[in-house]
Amino acid sequence: MTEGVKLPKKLLENLDPGEEVVKAVRKRPALEKPKWLVVTDRRIIIFDEKILGRYEMTAIPYEKLKQVYLRSGVWRSEFKIETEEGETIELPWMDKEAAREAMLAIKEALQRISVEPPTIVRRKHLASEEWILNKPKEQITRSIVARQSPAQPVAQQAAREDPLDKLEKLKKLLDEGAITQEEYEALRKKILEEILGGKK
Repeated sequence: MTEGVKLPKKLLENLDPGEEVVKAVRKRPALEKPKWLVVTDRRIIIFDEKILGRYEMTAIPYEKLKQVYLRSGVWRSEFKIETEEGETIELPWMDKEAAREAMLAIKEALQRISVEPPTIVRRKHLASEEWILNKPKEQITRSIVARQSPAQPVAQQAAREDPLDKLEKLKKLLDEGAITQEEYEALRKKILEEILGGKK
């Protein structure tokens, strides 16, 4: 969790079990109840704290994220989040450093779950700088692939196939991130034993 930042109780209550906060940015000045941008390992949360315990919260899972845009100038920065549904959320109050840190936190979170890495385009102008983060086009994440294609069912499905086809499919699963290197080696060893055993 982000160190040294006390998040609102109502925001913490809305986190999923096991969800980890990677970066939290709070609106200033502190005279009003702050608006928050919270980057977790699963989604981006925009949280608007109000008086009497009321709040508004928008959560964008990384699967529905399309683009994050940052333009930082001398005096102000422009931070936008665009969803696949075409909704745009603007956070004009973020300062340059906080916006840059939030952008990098989102990129790192996407890298952890995506099969293809996200891309960041950076443009340096005379008095400003642009960052554009695009989510990978593919929608399958490592976590989804792992749930849909565990190593055990893969081995069971492969039982009736040609051993060389099994090796080829096994390598493909490894390359796609559906199985770990350890699972790959264990299954590969079994298939090779099957091939060698059949030749005796």
